Amino acid sequence: MTAVDFSDEMLAKARAKPGTEGIRFVTHDVLRPLPFADRSFDRVLSAMVLEHVPVRELASFFRELARVARADGLIVVTAMHPSMFLRGRSASFRDESGNDVRPRSYQATLSDYVMGAVDARLEIRALLERAVDETLVARFPRAAQSLGWPALFVMELRPR
Repeated sequence: MTAVDFSDEMLAKARAKPGTEGIRFVTHDVLRPLPFADRSFDRVLSAMVLEHVPVRELASFFRELARVARADGLIVVTAMHPSMFLRGRSASFRDESGNDVRPRSYQATLSDYVMGAVDARLEIRALLERAVDETLVARFPRAAQSLGWPALFVMELRPR
């Protein structure tokens, strides 16, 4: 298993979690070609990265995911649902000091994401939109402000 992030600090947090002994951690900017050989992964997961890729770079990003996935591999991409931007929300987290940190995000549409995958010649196996529900609000009360709104977009893709 290999984990990639542009932030050494985020990788250090991940590395500190239990059960990570067998994971290779790589600091890398995903807007550049991935530092892996063609067809080197059975599964590729891009979790909550897509909203940090400029719209004009989406097809390139998806092409890189396709390049490193084996021909019979599976690619799963999750993103903050574009409707969150319409509500004035963007990706954020709190650092150790309690400060709100907002990494650069780009407003895209679902069609931008879908066409990025299509332009990269990926087969779309599934598209899912998940709304904030009562179960999520019970776990994360802050989510109540988005109750009923789509918050997550998921694509299941296969290389062609």
